[in-house]
Amino acid sequence: MKKKRTLAQKINILRAAVMGANDGILSVAGIVVGVAGASTDNFAIFISGIAGMLAGSVSMAMGEYVSVHAQKDAQKKAIMEQEVALKNNYQHEFDFIKEKYLARGIAPELAHKATYEMMTKDPVRTTIRERFGFDVQNVINPYDAAFASLVSFPIGSILPLASISLSNPSDRVLITFIAVIIALAITGYSAAILSKANRWRGVLRNVISGILTMVVTYTIGTLIGG
Repeated sequence: MKKKRTLAQKINILRAAVMGANDGILSVAGIVVGVAGASTDNFAIFISGIAGMLAGSVSMAMGEYVSVHAQKDAQKKAIMEQEVALKNNYQHEFDFIKEKYLARGIAPELAHKATYEMMTKDPVRTTIRERFGFDVQNVINPYDAAFASLVSFPIGSILPLASISLSNPSDRVLITFIAVIIALAITGYSAAILSKANRWRGVLRNVISGILTMVVTYTIGTLIGG
């Protein structure tokens, strides 16, 4: 029977999906706007966007897989080391947890009771959380993260590709700029919520990076095309 994902794992997968969509918007927008600056050929713009979408989707998925797998390997190693530490010197680990609670201002009697209860229930999970800062039940699966990126990147890519391909040649760059800025504001806001960061700062940072990307690629394309 497949193990049910925890809420934290679902949020991590959702975060990978949001970032994948965000990268899809930003990457393909930079490509199509850059090509539009160099050429008026609709097919050239469209095919460059499709190529960027396909290459970016695979690249994002592989990058997410490698990154998350490396993190998972490090977490598995920490769990194994902690299991050995508990087996060899349980009291030392018990005292470490208790000292952590005392340092937080918890009364000695209450700190001892809390440590005893948690170490009795799940010593590995307790010591891992306090020593390394992660929950053994919330380790993200690299395949889930890779799949989320593989799907979300092309979905995000569709917006700039459709905007520049379906608009009138005279104002397609402007329309793409506006559409991409709105989309990046949404993904920036969503990412900030999932990361529990400052929402408006996340939006501003995301929008500015998108504007700079498109301005730079369009300018380079115009210089090359001119």
